[in-house]
Amino acid sequence: MLQRIAQPMSIVLIISFLLLNFAAQAARAEMISTETAIALTGKENSRATVAAFLERMDVRQTMERQGVDMAEAMKRVNALSDEEVLRLAQQIDQLPAGGNGFGTVVGAILVIFLVLLITDILGLTHVFSFVNR
Repeated sequence: MLQRIAQPMSIVLIISFLLLNFAAQAARAEMISTETAIALTGKENSRATVAAFLERMDVRQTMERQGVDMAEAMKRVNALSDEEVLRLAQQIDQLPAGGNGFGTVVGAILVIFLVLLITDILGLTHVFSFVNR
């Protein structure tokens, strides 16, 4: 019984092996310079930076107010060359950080408090009751 199954099974296996593609691509292993490696990762990072910038909600709202379609903008960004995307990503990185100015207000209050405290310690003013003269 085993011989009756073995012959058709061997024919199926031979045919399946013949249908397989054993063509191997030649692999190239060579050293690349540091500048080349940095340039390759820089290109990937710059595209990600531009895409992340366009996905921000405030950028989307501003572009929609000016009548720019986001899908069209993404198509245009994808069509840019690597140098253009790198230049655009550098400009995005140099933009001032937005915010509501909370840190500036807290810093100003802290500076005013310290000036009043020092003048109170020196006896020039009498603002804080917890300062002993």
